[in-house]
Amino acid sequence: MERNVSEYQMSLELGQNKNYIQGISSGKALPSMRQFLNICDYFEITPMQFFDGDSTQPQLIRKAIEDMKGLSDNDLLLLLNIIRRLHD
Repeated sequence: MERNVSEYQMSLELGQNKNYIQGISSGKALPSMRQFLNICDYFEITPMQFFDGDSTQPQLIRKAIEDMKGLSDNDLLLLLNIIRRLHD
């Protein structure tokens, strides 16, 4: 829904038949591991994020993590304190 695409359109964009995603959504079929990973890539999420479901902004979180990798330990501690204050 967030991507505003139908099951039909998503099926075709994943290179599958038109009813592929509908079968998965209805519980009649399960994707192969390869297709599951393709679905995660389609939504730009990791498999962990798929099962976690808590992240509403996976792209922003991934970007923040990438940007944090270059910070010093002191800067990371400051950032962690800011995150904790915002979270409270």
